[in-house]
Amino acid sequence: MSKTHVYFMPGLAASPTIFELIDLPKDVFEVHLLSWFLPESNELLVDYAKRMAEDVKHDNAVLIGVSFGGVLVQEMKAFLNLKKVIIISSVKSNVELPRRMKIAKTTKAYKLLPTGLMQDVEKLVKYAFGDTLKRKLKLYEKYLHMRDKIYLDWAIEQMVCWSRTKIDAEIIHIHGDADEVFPSKNIKNFINVKGGTHAMIISKYRWFNANLPKIILDK
Repeated sequence: MSKTHVYFMPGLAASPTIFELIDLPKDVFEVHLLSWFLPESNELLVDYAKRMAEDVKHDNAVLIGVSFGGVLVQEMKAFLNLKKVIIISSVKSNVELPRRMKIAKTTKAYKLLPTGLMQDVEKLVKYAFGDTLKRKLKLYEKYLHMRDKIYLDWAIEQMVCWSRTKIDAEIIHIHGDADEVFPSKNIKNFINVKGGTHAMIISKYRWFNANLPKIILDK
């Protein structure tokens, strides 16, 4: 039996190491990890998606994207012949975005975010006060690898200003009911992960290892 090729796309600025605890049966699936690269000047999300799609080397593959990576894989779908697209901790259209993001789009407040601070996460760890903050910053240090200000400014703008209004009924959406970035009250038609936060690809990896194979293979 030929294996199902599964491509994972991490969230905004994140490294593919966020998938390190995901363990799909190796006799059934072949896993491929996609990574963010720098956008070109004023590059549209659709054009970036077309470039990223070139890294998908197999026909009839499954694309899985987390958060902003979930937005990207939906845009990549137009350029590929895919078996399935699955999004995790993400949104299917700009209608599902939280109110604060819609306001940020209208007011352009997203342009004021101090994205340059992300480049100095090691300094933030060094000078952080309190163990909880230090632990969180250590996680950022481990999982956030794309800290270039050009990328961050571009990615935040693409997320907040995503133009898709119509939901693609073929998209499979897995979402946590405790997601603090994209609250589940704004989301329709999703597979609910009880207690799942926005970082549940890491914190709920056991749920994914138990359920993802069936979700991928279901007709």
